[in-house]
Amino acid sequence: MSKNTYPIKGMHCASCAQSIEKELNKLPEVKSAVVNIANEKLTLEVAGQPDIENLKKVVGSVGNYKLIIPKERHQMDHSKMKHDASQGMDHSSHGPEVNQQKKLMIWSIILTAGIFLINWFLDFSGKNLLMLILATPVQFIIGKQFYQATWPALKRFRANMDTLIAMGTSVAYFFSLAVIIFNKDQHVYFETAAAIITLIIVGRFLEARAKSQASNAIKKLLELGAKKARVIRNNQEIEVEINKVKVGDIILVKPGEKIPVDGEVTEGHSSIDESMVSGESIPIEKSVGDLVIGATVNQNGVLKFKATKVGKDTMLAQIIKMVEEAQGSKAPIQRLADNISAIFVPIVILIAVITFLGWYFFSLVGLTISIINAVAVLVIACPCALGLATPTSIMVGSGKGAENGILIKNAESLELAHKITTIVFDKTGTLTKGEPEVVKIIGSSEVLKISYSLEKNSEHPLAQAIVKKAEAENLSVEKVEKFQSITGRGITGIIDNQDYLLGNYDLLKENNIKLTDAEKAEIREAEANGQTALMLALRGKYLGTVLVADQIKESSTEAIKRLKDLGIKTIMLTGDNELTAEAVAKQADIDEFYARLMPDKKVEKINSLQKEGQVVAMVGDGINDAPALAQADVGLAIGTGTDVAIESANITLVHGDLMKVAEAIYLSKKTIVNIKQNLFWAFFYNSVGIPLAAFGVFSPIFAAGAMAFSSISVVLNSLRLKKVKL
Repeated sequence: MSKNTYPIKGMHCASCAQSIEKELNKLPEVKSAVVNIANEKLTLEVAGQPDIENLKKVVGSVGNYKLIIPKERHQMDHSKMKHDASQGMDHSSHGPEVNQQKKLMIWSIILTAGIFLINWFLDFSGKNLLMLILATPVQFIIGKQFYQATWPALKRFRANMDTLIAMGTSVAYFFSLAVIIFNKDQHVYFETAAAIITLIIVGRFLEARAKSQASNAIKKLLELGAKKARVIRNNQEIEVEINKVKVGDIILVKPGEKIPVDGEVTEGHSSIDESMVSGESIPIEKSVGDLVIGATVNQNGVLKFKATKVGKDTMLAQIIKMVEEAQGSKAPIQRLADNISAIFVPIVILIAVITFLGWYFFSLVGLTISIINAVAVLVIACPCALGLATPTSIMVGSGKGAENGILIKNAESLELAHKITTIVFDKTGTLTKGEPEVVKIIGSSEVLKISYSLEKNSEHPLAQAIVKKAEAENLSVEKVEKFQSITGRGITGIIDNQDYLLGNYDLLKENNIKLTDAEKAEIREAEANGQTALMLALRGKYLGTVLVADQIKESSTEAIKRLKDLGIKTIMLTGDNELTAEAVAKQADIDEFYARLMPDKKVEKINSLQKEGQVVAMVGDGINDAPALAQADVGLAIGTGTDVAIESANITLVHGDLMKVAEAIYLSKKTIVNIKQNLFWAFFYNSVGIPLAAFGVFSPIFAAGAMAFSSISVVLNSLRLKKVKL
């Protein structure tokens, strides 16, 4: 299964997007096709690799639409990406559309102004003919886009926004043409037809510019990448283009320079400004063994690091991909607008027909006014604002999140986050730093040495604490045979034919190893202080304990407080013992905690909360958190955690700061409020505008201006999200 995003040119309303979606979803290989009208992109999920030529053909058959196949962004070198970004080419259709609409707008304004000047200030026999000459290119060259989109739609017995514009202006134009041909002594409406098209084109130009601003989160991310890297090869320092860097290359970075790709520090010490990918302004200290992220800025030291991820595998590339997918997805709240748009245009055409018949047969205004009032209904009713209401807010909101280190996987997650009532936290690496230290050894000096040998090859944070302590004391490693890891319990292995086990109290209990009351009391006291006890034993005999402490993150207590201020209940689920869990829960002021939980029990607990009607979010960072992250209504992964956890989550917090949890929820609340404002004004505009047009209060020209303004106002309101302070 592959998932790709492609720009589509030529769409102007929600009906356009729905028509393309409907045709693509008929294809047998397509699992999901979602078209976003706001950023004019198709997000396509297909079995295997997509047939590009067939996709282009299907999209083109629906209307005057063109599927664009951009060069794979993540295969491009960063200098090309940066150049494109600086030129406003964010690989969407917004840049070219803005320029095209600008040209059409200028010519349309010139020709329409000429028609109005002739109509107002000249009076001679060829006046109508001269207006016809000026109106014709406006109608059929500048307005060609409306006809191109209307004809394929009508062939499928569908109608869209362009259908309403084409019908309305055609009625005015051909009525006026008939007046000239049959030499009737009636007013012509060339200025009305031309003014409608001009106002719509002006509206589309302004809308395209505003939408370009709404989608500039991707553009900003593209601008972050370094263009070149200083690589050490064959003991020589050479400068290469960023796309020439390979995994394993040793890269030198001087103060003030950007880190070109992701990697691991091999030499040096410095502080790194990671604000561009995490939203955090405080520089992070880096030394040997620490990971660095491409596009971040080295501040004051010289670093050498080994490239571990390049091209499309870097964090920056993954962030760009995630933001693109989020901006291309649909929120559940959008279904309302989509369902209305699907039936809206046919209903409007019916209202326009009723308006014409009502005025013509039940009033004395005559044919001309009856037609003009029907045209006003067609023009003012275009559901463009309705189609833009949700996706523009989602686009700006997800972009705002990315700028602040909050990566949202899809629109549904962004919408759902504001409904969260309970947040469940993992302990180690989430509430705590995940970098525990050995604080005490209970027993002989052999306890640390044997524990070190058993834990040497483990990646668990507690194991790393033992390894770090033993290596600092220059202890030797014994050969371990038949090593076995027991999930949620500990590990076992054979050293010099002795069968050892190292883990928690449950592991000892299962192996019938008993502790004296004094030993139990000593361990219990340590656990009450937030220390984790790793107990070492031979089969049948307790040897001693390694006490490890994992300090709570500085931001955890403040983050929990902020969540409580939002009215959200907090729960901690951990595989650790009750006393350690209680100590951490007290420090962080967590409402509830549950200890000694295996991964499956965490899932069960979340499921039971959901059955109680809670909307549950899970925050975690490890492989064992992945099932719980997937079970939760909204999964939030710590960006410093494992790839599996991040893949299972709906939202990724780039830098692991728990304050970002509250910020993500706050962003969701603000985005949903923004969407509801957009939908209200879109509905309000149509519900008020259509009756007023039908009763002859609004002229077609005023209706065109109002319709254009409604779309622009929705986009501008969405752009206000950029100014939200998280």
